[in-house]
Amino acid sequence: MERSFMQPSASLVHFVNPQGLYDPVPNGYSHMAIVAGPARLVLLAGQGGQDERGELAPDFRSQVRQALENVQIALKAADTSTGKILRLMALVVDHTEDKLAIFGEELARAFGTGMMPACTLIPVPRLALDGMLFEVEATAVA
Repeated sequence: MERSFMQPSASLVHFVNPQGLYDPVPNGYSHMAIVAGPARLVLLAGQGGQDERGELAPDFRSQVRQALENVQIALKAADTSTGKILRLMALVVDHTEDKLAIFGEELARAFGTGMMPACTLIPVPRLALDGMLFEVEATAVA
């Protein structure tokens, strides 16, 4: 079930947890923050390789693919799309150039081969969950 939360002191800010993504509330965050204004900003929390039930895909490529699908689900819930992404930040456990190549291939598969958003890749020793190998954050306009 989609849940939206509005900050009482800032009616321009809405936090959203779209249907089709697992419920992040027990882990202390929302999937998106949307800022209304002349350009509505969508700030998407890090999306990992979990499906709607919270189950992780088995390998790096599958987790990247699932995470990017999760980004698309969330953006659709915010009435925007991957073409409106301004920035990505990717976190990769035990980063290698092979993993960078997989990330690039999966980005092209999910977003096409045109201009890509600004992106930062940060190698990390570990992510929030055991077995989690990849996480990606997105900022988009809607």
